[in-house]
Formats: sequence, structure tokens, C-alpha cells
Amino acid sequence: MNDTANFLDVRILGCEYRIVCPPGKEEALQAAVRMVDERMREIADKTRSNQPDRVAVMAALNIANEYLSALAENRAGGQTDETPTATATNFDSPVLKRKIDDMDTRLTTLLEIAS
Repeated sequence: MNDTANFLDVRILGCEYRIVCPPGKEEALQAAVRMVDERMREIADKTRSNQPDRVAVMAALNIANEYLSALAENRAGGQTDETPTATATNFDSPVLKRKIDDMDTRLTTLLEIAS
């Protein structure tokens, strides 16, 4: 492991994790932690699930879906960069919100069936 790496102790959905973080990237990691924690809490509340692994998978799928949708929008808009810009316009589009809501509904139904 790199001797210059920092460790950050973070809390996500009530669980503590020690995460390796390159120097100077602490703020970005904390922002990611807040995003994941918020998303997991929303999903746990909606699904009333107390199974952190299921909530984590659903959060990961939602975040990946947002990323891929933003990437597709960027490509359709003429951008060739592989990394979508994380602007409010990318994540606030009505089409993206509808897709996320549809995916959330399907995942919630699947979790209810599996429970």
C-alpha cells in the first residue's frame, strides 16, 4: 500500500468503514460518501429493507444508471469525453428522472418478491 495514502473513517447507513484515500482527495471522497449514504437511506426508507447488502446493490444500480444515462446524454449532445460532467442539468432531466423512477419501481417490486 502507498505510504502517502490517508485513511478516512466514514459512516454509511450506520456502518463504519475505514477507506484509503489519496492525499488531497478527502473532500471528494466525503462528497461520495454523503451521496451513497443519502441514496442508501432513501432506498431503505422506500423499501423498508433492513438488509444493507440489498440496499447497497440498489443504490449502486441507481447511481450506475444515472451515470450511464448522463454519459448517453453527453454523447447525444456531441460530447466525446467518456466522463459525463456532473452538472445539475445532467441529473435533473425529466427523461432521466422517469428512467430512475421506473428502475426504482422494478427493483422495489423485485425486493418485495424476494423477501
